[in-house]
Order: sequence, then structure tokens, then C-alpha cells
Amino acid sequence: MTIKNSLKTALSGLRSHKSRSLLTILGIVIGITSIILIMSIGQGAQDLILGEIQGLGSKTIAVIPGREPHGPTDIAQTLTSSLKERDLALLLRKENAPTIKEIMPLVFTSGTAAYGEETYAATILGVSEKAPKIFNLNIENGSFFTEDDVKGKSDVVVIGYKVANELFGASDPLGEKIKLKGKNFRIVGVLPQKGQVSFFNFDEIALMPYSTAQQYILGIKYYNRFIVEADSDESVDRTVEDIKSTLRASHEITDPEKDDFFVQTSSDLASTFKSVTNVLTLLLTSIAAISLVVGGIGIMNIMLVAVTERTREIGLRKALGARGRDILQQFLLEAVILTAIGGLMGIFFGAILSFAAGIAITQFAGLNWHFTFPFFGAFIGLTISAAIGLIFGIYPARQASLKSPIEALRYE
Repeated sequence: MTIKNSLKTALSGLRSHKSRSLLTILGIVIGITSIILIMSIGQGAQDLILGEIQGLGSKTIAVIPGREPHGPTDIAQTLTSSLKERDLALLLRKENAPTIKEIMPLVFTSGTAAYGEETYAATILGVSEKAPKIFNLNIENGSFFTEDDVKGKSDVVVIGYKVANELFGASDPLGEKIKLKGKNFRIVGVLPQKGQVSFFNFDEIALMPYSTAQQYILGIKYYNRFIVEADSDESVDRTVEDIKSTLRASHEITDPEKDDFFVQTSSDLASTFKSVTNVLTLLLTSIAAISLVVGGIGIMNIMLVAVTERTREIGLRKALGARGRDILQQFLLEAVILTAIGGLMGIFFGAILSFAAGIAITQFAGLNWHFTFPFFGAFIGLTISAAIGLIFGIYPARQASLKSPIEALRYE
């Protein structure tokens, strides 16, 4: 019996029980849909994060207090006060770090911005007058605060596009005062719609001199970050080493294993986040793949039922000259076709749901999300679904091929 004839017979058998065939492949459809959805969202998240990191520029270096975290439980180690004014002064000295082009201390927290009866939960970011250059910011209305404002701890603020809209609507906020943490701040500038840059959404931000934020908002005398820009791509590694040696000398650290700070470049951050998202995607995909095994068991169960129901058909075909391997081939083809159809349906639904999820994330989260179809995931999903049909179809197909034609014809 040729493959063509076996294929026709298998398709005929599946068409005769359409509802059962559809229910049989439901587990496969759900499993493949989940895999496509998870891989698409994982890739989209990775592209978004890497895009934000690259937006800082390849010459940007972050100096972070505390020991470098190696897992979620280590994040608390970064909430320390090891970066202080003395460290900033030392790094600004050219003899200590000659390749540093710009350096900006940074502090941040969250708080409620209030104007009259209107309030908005904003991110409060204390920066220097160099922030527009480092973060590539433009001022739509007004101007950014100056070096004198930083030195004088002026109560001035630059607000993001969404903060301005929520608090003032169509009114001009320039020169008005908003309340943050119980203190009034005069608005000197408004940012245009910018969205996410690095780890901050500048539409939801209130920027003020870091000295002001330290004094009136946080009540601290240390910094949460140093943002450093090297003078060239080639000098990034040297800049990192100069920063480390300067801070170790400042903190009297002789053993690098006892550093109370760590330094990250844009490439370090990109590599770290890429590894994290890959691991999370793999983990979630593995969990989703469990439903494929469940679906495979369901297919084996239904195929065994089909073999029992079609016992007389098997006996008749054998009596007319069909060999055991022809019967085996027919039932294997039925199982593989079922799972392959389930795989294709899963890929289709996974793509639709992934696209819808991307639109929802863009609309409701305000992120610059790009839909990515995981072609490799689709290929793997289709291959795995066909393999499951083959693996879980072998036993029922073999049971069918071993039936005696005489006993099969007698079956009621």
C-alpha cells in the first residue's frame, strides 16, 4: 500500500469523526499557542529592554552602590549609602580618571505631585544640569535648571508630558508651583512626550536638582547612582578600571571581593538582561510544553479507542490483503496528521494572541512595544507536535497492526 493511499485512508478516518478529532488536538493547540505567546512576549520584552539600554549610548557607565546582585534576593544589597560627595569629587579630578567626559550623580524616589485638587503619582529624579545631554532630552516649554540651581538647592522642577497633562490639562504649567513631599516647587520646564529612556519613563517624571532632592525630598547625603560618560568607545574599559581604583582608594578597600559598589557598562547591562529574559522565556516555555505531553497522552487514548471501534474495518482490510505495516502506517499517519493540524492551529492562535498582547501593552502600559513573531518557536512547535503524534501514535498503531483478521471480523 502506497503512502498516498495510506494518507487518503487516514484523512477519511479523521473526517468521519470531526468533533472527536478536534477535541483530541485541543491539548496540542493550547500547548503550541502558549509556547508561541510566551516566546513572542519574551522576545518583545528583550528587544524593549535592550533598546532602552542602548538608548543611553555605548559610552555610558553606571556606578551603583552596594555589592553586585547575582539574583533577585540580592537586590537589597544595592540599597546602601556607599557613594558620597567625596567619591564624586575624586572622580571629577582628571588625574584620577582622565577619560571621564561627563559625570552626573543621581537620586530617585516616587511621590505624589499635587496642584490644587489634582494629584499624580510621579517618579522624582534628582539630577544635575547635564541630564538633558546624558538622557538626550529636549525642553518643549521653558528651560532646564542650571548649575547655579544645583549649587543653591533651588526649589525648581521640570515635569514630564503626562504629569503636565494630568495636573494642568490645557493650561500652561510654566511658572506654577506643585507640591512634592509637602514642599512647593516652581515649574521651570516641561518635557515633550518622550516615553521610556533607560529605566525611567520621562512622561511620568519630575526632575529637580539632585542637591534639592537630597535635602528636601529624601533627607540623605549620599547618591543612588553615578552616571558616567567616557570620552570614547575605546576608553570605556580604562574608565571602568579608573573608577574602580579611585573608589577602592576612597573607601580603603584592598580586596576587590569586598567592594561596596559595582560598575556596569551598557554592554554589561545588555548581556545581563538578555541572559535573564532568555532563562525566563525558556522556563515558561518548558512549563507550557507540559500541556503538549498531556495532549499526546490524550491522542494515544483516543487512537486506542479508534482502533477498538474500527476492529472490523481492520479485519476486513487484512482479509483483502492489507499487511500489518499498512495498518501501522495508516494509524501512525492519523496521529501525526492530528498533531500537525493542532500545531498549525496553535501557531495561528499564538500569533493572533501575541499581536493582540503587543497592542494592549502599547496602549495601556505606554511602552514602545514591537510585535515579534518567533519563527524558530513556530518551527520547533510544529516539529514537536508532529513528533508527539509519532511517539504517542506508535502503540495504538502497533495494536491495530497486530490484530488477527479472523478475530477482527468476528468482533461485534
